[in-house]
Amino acid sequence: MPSKSNLVTTYVLLVFIWASTPLAIVWSVTDLNMMWALVLRFLIALPIAFLLLVVLKIKLPCDKIAMHSYFAGSFSLIGSQIFTYAATHYLSSGIIALMFGLAPIIAGLIGRFGFQQKLHNIQWIGMLVALSGLTIICTSSGASKHVHPIGIALMFMSVFAYSISIFWVKKINAEIAPMAQATGSILLSTIAAICIIPFIWQYAPTHIPNARSLIALLYTVFIASLLAMFCYFKLVQNIKATTLSLTTVMTPLLAMLLGAMLNNEKLTISVFLGAAVLIFGVLLYFYKDFKSSRFLARKTKI
Repeated sequence: MPSKSNLVTTYVLLVFIWASTPLAIVWSVTDLNMMWALVLRFLIALPIAFLLLVVLKIKLPCDKIAMHSYFAGSFSLIGSQIFTYAATHYLSSGIIALMFGLAPIIAGLIGRFGFQQKLHNIQWIGMLVALSGLTIICTSSGASKHVHPIGIALMFMSVFAYSISIFWVKKINAEIAPMAQATGSILLSTIAAICIIPFIWQYAPTHIPNARSLIALLYTVFIASLLAMFCYFKLVQNIKATTLSLTTVMTPLLAMLLGAMLNNEKLTISVFLGAAVLIFGVLLYFYKDFKSSRFLARKTKI
């Protein structure tokens, strides 16, 4: 079991990576077909992941339970990202990150209706407040040019795939090293990505992408795929699913700031207001968790 400080460091690192990943995805498709950018991301990541396993001397289990866990984990990779990449045609990087703010809500609903986990009244209120925050953002005049119903629908599917993956991997509870879990999930994601190639062959790149697109692609490979997935599966194995999904609510404001500073994405008071309402809703949703954590901390000291 990793130490608390180790888990906190991993958590903070994951928040930063996921805050910067939407912008990297948007940049990577500026000079590449969006689906080819996704396919190349996994094709490049896979051999590097296997190389890391060899260097770190980590075995890749291939038993039935391990394969099941890899399959479940792939839903947070290819299962979620295929919709995210498709959404880049309709949404800015900031709005994509904001849409992932729905993850705790969807995770909570999956837990309630799929795993019979009880939701308290304050959690339902938190969900409604968070949804109203997203509504403010998506209907604000400043964000309208970056918001399209198709993009919103695609991101709903992306967040659902990500959320179901958390519960699925946790339910399987395979005793697999995080790097092995990440590699196995990348392997199955790469196989799925290869199956896409016949449908996008006509859009195959005919030149080396420009510097910004290429650097962004490599960032999605090394940081967003390899390092982030190591952090992600490490946290999946050691903290609650709903707590992990909170990372995608902490990232939107940082992602919007990065988009504004580096990609000239316009930010308005309405967008900031909506983000504040969304975050407040999620804090309400997690209020009982925070309260019980403080109580346990005091009890431990006593």
